[in-house]
Amino acid sequence: MNVYDSSRIADMLKKEGYEETAKQTDADIVLFNTCHIREKAAEKLFSDLGRAHIIQQEREEQFGKSTIIGVVGCVVQAEDTQIIKRAPFVDFAVGPLMYHTIPDILKRIIRQKNHTSYVNTDFPAVSKFDFLPENESQGACSYLAIQEGCNNFCTYCVVPYTRGVEYSRPVAEVLQEARRLVDTGTLEINLLGQNVNSYHGEDENGKERNLAYLLRRVAEIDGLKRLRYTTSYPADMNDDLISCYKDMDILMPYLHLPIQSGSDKILKAMNRRHNSADYLRIVEKLFKANPKIGMSSDFIVGFPGETDADFQATLDVVNQVKYIQAFSFKYSRRPGTPAAVMDNQIEEKVKKQRLEILQNLLFSYQDKFNQACVGKVMPVLFDQKGRHKGQLIGRTPYMQNLHAEINDDNINKIVNVKVTQATTNSLSGKEV
Repeated sequence: MNVYDSSRIADMLKKEGYEETAKQTDADIVLFNTCHIREKAAEKLFSDLGRAHIIQQEREEQFGKSTIIGVVGCVVQAEDTQIIKRAPFVDFAVGPLMYHTIPDILKRIIRQKNHTSYVNTDFPAVSKFDFLPENESQGACSYLAIQEGCNNFCTYCVVPYTRGVEYSRPVAEVLQEARRLVDTGTLEINLLGQNVNSYHGEDENGKERNLAYLLRRVAEIDGLKRLRYTTSYPADMNDDLISCYKDMDILMPYLHLPIQSGSDKILKAMNRRHNSADYLRIVEKLFKANPKIGMSSDFIVGFPGETDADFQATLDVVNQVKYIQAFSFKYSRRPGTPAAVMDNQIEEKVKKQRLEILQNLLFSYQDKFNQACVGKVMPVLFDQKGRHKGQLIGRTPYMQNLHAEINDDNINKIVNVKVTQATTNSLSGKEV
């Protein structure tokens, strides 16, 4: 979602006459788009802001050039005016629902004589999408936000407080943007939402439609070759959506479906609307719909009150599903969330040990899946150049990175590749 938001901010600034620069020392405007899911990301912002301030001062002293520094995103929504207190040199800070106001803020800053910091963390009545300019393809693979916000209020998560309640864009609006992306070079679209499978946008007749309906409509666009969506919530994984994996070849056979924990006790404490049995039934239905599907997930270890038995339940789920990829983290206390003040907080040492055990198990399944791909021919969408001359990097249908010695003419194309080597994190191959 942040990659999508950053690209839309860039679209707005280009319309105002700005262009991107590779060097921060050349930038008249420096923007930080932020995430508040984990503490490390939030703290990294202030380190980066300090470095930007040094460059800001050097540009002023050596060249007489001013530099506007802005912060956007969820950290702003959570920290509000604290950002300006900790970094008073920041010119403006806006939340993730208000970044469409950046062009007007910049004009105001440029006009002003004395430094004034602007902060806007409103939850607007009108969708920000109504104010964004038309966008074009971000390359062969493009993100498209269809839903924002969350109504689930998991006890560890800040999203409902930083992104607000769920909002789904109308079907026609999504289709218009999708067609524009395809017309300007996109081959693969990844539909985005904090809780994307709760999508309930209205169609042209004012009728609410679900994600399965939207997928089928987007799939009709001429020139689109691949379709994905992320991130899903297990309780909203309905039969209509599962059937898409049986009927739609354009829908990639890879699903990121976060469970977070295999323990029903911990899932209840997390305020998740599913238990482990519910989750495993959904996985069983998915494999029945498409036996070739690959599963990915998110895991949190060391949630308050997690015992050795609770942790073992998580390992048991991993051994049943055999995820081909996964993201796993130590529980991070986020101020303002219910879990932050729960009793029985887990020691850092224990969290670290459990994360290491979990990741070793996850990586073993990921490596096994990748090794099983050796010798197979897979369609790879190449979208970037590799580190070595004559090398391109792309993704398989299962979101695996694959690099190959292949002609540059194949960038932004889907090419059949025979996998020749595999590691835990990537594949190598040769064009068939």
